[in-house]
Amino acid sequence: MRKKRIGGLPVMKRGGGSRAIGNISLQDVQFLLTAPEIYHDYRSITAKDFLTAVRSYIEKHEGTFPMSDELITCNTDCTIKELIQLLDHEKIHRVYVADNDGNLKGLITLRDIISRLVHEPRGYFGDFFDGVLPMPPNSRV
Repeated sequence: MRKKRIGGLPVMKRGGGSRAIGNISLQDVQFLLTAPEIYHDYRSITAKDFLTAVRSYIEKHEGTFPMSDELITCNTDCTIKELIQLLDHEKIHRVYVADNDGNLKGLITLRDIISRLVHEPRGYFGDFFDGVLPMPPNSRV
């Protein structure tokens, strides 16, 4: 995530295909570093082991962990209105887009939506968001 300057990644099912089984965000990693009871050897933990440890922790400490144990998705035919309502209802800022078979097709973030609705002059936020997402060629920024 640091190398690509992104805030989260889907965890994909091993063995081909494009099915996501979970999500790991920077916030989740930060929580992991401050909660050693979840996983002691965080430098060598695999994504699968991380998700398993988190799900176990959530079961034991219901409501005390900031990460959801679910991957939040919408269908490819979801409208922007429905997507905004989903983001609001789930109190998240990232939704993965999947087809009818559950195969991952993409990702839409709250910032993606806002940047299409509100002009954000280059450098408005300093260099904080530079390189986070490649801007489309027809972008107004």
